[in-house]
Formats: sequence, structure tokens, C-alpha cells
Amino acid sequence: MPVFTQDLIFDPDLLRKYDRPLPRYTSYPPATELKPEFDPANWQVAVALGNYQRTPLSLYCHIPFCETACYFCGCNTVITKLKSMAERYLASLTLQIEQLAGLVNRERRVRQLHWGGGTPNYLSLPQVHKLLQSLREHFTFDPAAELSIEVNPRYLNRDYVLGLRQMGFNRISFGIQDFNPTVQAAINRVQPESMLFEVMAWMREAAFESINVDLIYGLPHQTLASFRETIHKTMQLDPDRIAVFNFAYVPWLKPLQKRICPTTLPPSATKLKMLRMTITELTRDKYVFIGMDHFAKPQDELAVAQGQGTLHRNFQGYTTQPESDLLGFGVTAISMLQDVYTQNYKCLPDFYRALEAPTLALESGVKLGPDDLVRRAVIKELMCQFRVSKDVLQAKYHLDLFEEFDQYFAPERPRLEALAADGLVHLETNQLQVTPLGRLLIRNVAAVFDAYLGSRQAPGFSRAV
Repeated sequence: MPVFTQDLIFDPDLLRKYDRPLPRYTSYPPATELKPEFDPANWQVAVALGNYQRTPLSLYCHIPFCETACYFCGCNTVITKLKSMAERYLASLTLQIEQLAGLVNRERRVRQLHWGGGTPNYLSLPQVHKLLQSLREHFTFDPAAELSIEVNPRYLNRDYVLGLRQMGFNRISFGIQDFNPTVQAAINRVQPESMLFEVMAWMREAAFESINVDLIYGLPHQTLASFRETIHKTMQLDPDRIAVFNFAYVPWLKPLQKRICPTTLPPSATKLKMLRMTITELTRDKYVFIGMDHFAKPQDELAVAQGQGTLHRNFQGYTTQPESDLLGFGVTAISMLQDVYTQNYKCLPDFYRALEAPTLALESGVKLGPDDLVRRAVIKELMCQFRVSKDVLQAKYHLDLFEEFDQYFAPERPRLEALAADGLVHLETNQLQVTPLGRLLIRNVAAVFDAYLGSRQAPGFSRAV
């Protein structure tokens, strides 16, 4: 495993060379390959196969509602202060839970549950309890299951935080983005420093097993100095994990971002300096650079799993949970079952109509072919372990059904050699090893094995740096 060191040569010209729009590879193929022509029968076959194999489950619930709009946001949200909207949505979620649970063997255990949004704490505590109880009634939860929830600190109080913990949530995350008041005002996300520290104190009092925070670099009015202050204040909060995302300014895809003046965005050279400073400061203090944009304390499960070669990745990002089938509940939620990916309807009326019919609320999907499975295995190993052991991969994923690794990926060899020439990878006899520099550009390394990338519209993805 390559170790990220502070004396890493950070070549801005090289990073600019590779700075292009690419998938984040939370899955392969990425969600852009899900098509409306998908046959739902494939989804049902995948469920049946998981039942036969007793594959563990991971559940995701999407709560789309937000009281106010954050201008930087790229998530699927519904902006409303009308709390009564949640009632019909919860009723439909319950219908979907009952529908899907009826197809799943109860012997399959839920190892992971995650609530995202939107703003999951848009729901009242009684509503949270009702939804959680519905999930527990219809699925078999492992006693050691990881139950996580995203929250907006602006709509929290001590009782709410303690209530989540009492219900069984053991992991929690919230977005900081930036501590600077000018930046916060520009993105319509004003949350005073005192509020953030108070919220963290409540979470520590509630004894959550893991507390995660999100930051974003490249936001309007950010400078290298101001973001360094944000990094230092974040370290004072002492979260267990920190995600530092690169702001994807895509107003042609997310019209809300048109409210951000592009002239206030830091130039690419400044963003590169922010990235270097962030990695240097966090790894010098007490965090391990997991990869992409994630940092964790050395004793955190993510860091331990990566060291042991057991780190995984799905639509929620990095995870320590074993291979499992992901079931997505709610509007826009994505499911990953065996060799099938599906996404629920993106619009509330369509989602409601399907469940009241009742039919599966699937808007699109994709069934992976043999080549997809091979490439998925390679990309997953690169994203999680930063190396591909050819022998291990062939044994683990039964690639012996195909040609040997080097022969199978002969067309990719010239691009791999170009990456090696730039110092991003080492091409060894029995493995492909990503260098510390290559970890900064891991999406570029993974993209070599992406058979779909040439046919995709690149502006649909965020930039690699």
C-alpha cells in the first residue's frame, strides 16, 4: 500500500494535464449508463439470486426535502418549508419498503443502513421513528449493523441529536463546506462557527460511534488562506472522518448554481494549492488519506480496512461493509443487486403513481455483461486498494474464464504506459500499483479501464482535480 507523504512532488502542470471531467466511480458502469429501456425482470432475477446466495443487504433511504436551497448542491432535492409534504412521501416509502421486503428472504441480514438527501432531519423525530420501525419490521437487521444518517446542522437541537442515537443510529454526518461567513453567504448556507461546535458537542454527548463532516474547496470567495482556516477549525472539531470535495460548477446541469457568480470562484491554480494544503495539513495532524477526497483517523474502520485490503465502495462512497446487495428506497434512489443496477423515478408524481399502481418504481436500469464485471472488479480494486494484483484478481473474480490480465487489457496498455511515464502507476509483472501521486488522480487511472467513457458526454461529470 503506497503511503502518502508530505514530501510528495506536487506537479501543478501534471495535475492540470489530467484535470478533466470524469466519473467518480462509486459504481461501474456509472449511473449515467442506466437506461429507461431496462427490463424489470432482470431486477427480479437479481433479487432471487441474492436470496439463494443469502447475500447481506445494505439499505439506502433518500429524503429529498430541504427547507432552503444551497447554491452549490448537486443532489436531487425538493425545496419546501411545507412539512406536510413529508407525510405522503413517508406513506409511499412505507409502500415501497413493504413491496421490496416481500421479495427478499428474511434470512438475509441488513449490515448497513444509510439515510441521505436532501435533509433527512427535515423529518420530525416521530416521523424518523416511524420510518425506522417500518424498516426494522420488514427486514432482519444484524445486531452490529451500521446505521448512519446525514443531517443539516442548521435544523438540529440537542434533543433531536440524542433522539437519533436512542433510536439506534450509530453514525452521523453533517456538512460544514466552509467556516468563512462570506463564503457561506455566497452559497446560501449560513451556519455560524459557534453552531457547528455546539452541534459537534451534542453528537459527542450522544456517543455516536463515528462522526463525519464534509468540506468543499473551490467555492466562491475562497482563498488559500481562508480555506486553511477552515481546515484548522475542522481539525479542532476532531471528527472521525473528513470528506473534502472539489466543487463541481455545472450550472448547465444544476440551474441553481447560476446564482453563483463565476468570477468569484477561485482559479484552478488556487484550487490545486488548496488541495495540496488540505492533504498536507490533515495527514500531518492525525488523519490518513484514504483516497479520492476522504480522510480518516488511523484507528478508524476505513483506514484499518484499507490497510487490510478489505475496503469497499458503493453509491454512498467508501465502506467497510462486506459485499452486499444495495436496496434503494425513495425518489432517485439507486439499487445495486448482483449484476443489475436500477434507479427509482426522479420526480415525486411518477414515484407516487408507480407505488400506488402498484408497480416497481423503477425509472431506469442496466444489466452488466461479462466484460462489465471484469472491469468493475479492476476499477473497484484501484479505487479502494490502489493496486491490482493480477493473480489475486483472477482467482477472486474467476477471471480465468477469460484471457490472462495482460492479454485481456492489451488495448489499454499504451494508456497505462503513459500513466507510468508520468509517475502515476508502476507496471509490475504481477500487479498494477498506483503511486502516491497517482492517488491524487485515481479517477484518471480508473478511467483507463472504462469502456463507456468515450461515448459519454464529459460535461456530465465533475472534474478530476
